[in-house]
Amino acid sequence: MKLPTLREVGTEAKLLLIGIPVFIWTMIPIYHMFVFAISPKEDAFTGKLWPTHPTLHNFSIVFHQQHYFLRDFWIQFWNSAVIALAVGALTLFVATAAAFSISRLRVPGGRAVMNLALFTYFIPAAFLAVPMYRTMGTYGLLNNHWSLILAMVTIAAPYAIWVLKQASDKLPVELDEAATMDGATTLQLFRLVYVPLMMPSLVAVGTYAILLAWNEYLYAFLLLSKDTDITLPVALGNFLAADDSPWELLMTTGFIYALPPAAVYYAFKRYMVGGLTAGAVKS
Repeated sequence: MKLPTLREVGTEAKLLLIGIPVFIWTMIPIYHMFVFAISPKEDAFTGKLWPTHPTLHNFSIVFHQQHYFLRDFWIQFWNSAVIALAVGALTLFVATAAAFSISRLRVPGGRAVMNLALFTYFIPAAFLAVPMYRTMGTYGLLNNHWSLILAMVTIAAPYAIWVLKQASDKLPVELDEAATMDGATTLQLFRLVYVPLMMPSLVAVGTYAILLAWNEYLYAFLLLSKDTDITLPVALGNFLAADDSPWELLMTTGFIYALPPAAVYYAFKRYMVGGLTAGAVKS
């Protein structure tokens, strides 16, 4: 058994010295959120590292919608889930078709389209919020879930196309030639060869789009206004409208809302790492 060299031990020690403080700094907000969530209202601002009388009563209030700001909690949670899944599906459809056309079919002007799409990232998304609002108003889509879905697909698709195109370029072109010689049509080539080989990158891109839409606040705030139409991030912002905001309920709701994306990320973590870096280095 080969023992680690002094240099390797020193490198690992340096990484630990950097990684441990970063990890602690990252976990502090999550810890305080959880402490707020299990604290009674009278103990929420005592400044203790752990509440004297921890309770799950706040979770019960949220789940049973027993507060004015929580009266539409499950509807808003459902809105967030539907919009996020729709954004993920549409982004995958657009990005997969575009990457296949540019990388495998070599359509004329494909690379120019991809470069123009990436150019949109030079403009901060916040700057596009007002033009997007006017566009959705022109087409009568305001206060409609489709307005937010289309807006988020517009933001997510360029990056998704770039990632899938880079991953697609790594696939051997001989696979396409062999399938074509066997009589496969373009659609069969796409469905039976391209999609199965691209599955890790597809999962990574779909997860990215879902999480992007799940966490979106600005566009959801601008494009949706009815309490039964808004997503949960916007509803969480409404907590701050009161003079005496129920911070323990706000933190509890936020903690609950953070669990699904955490579960999605850890379920597809290996695809996220491999899929988003596919094509980054040429072999």
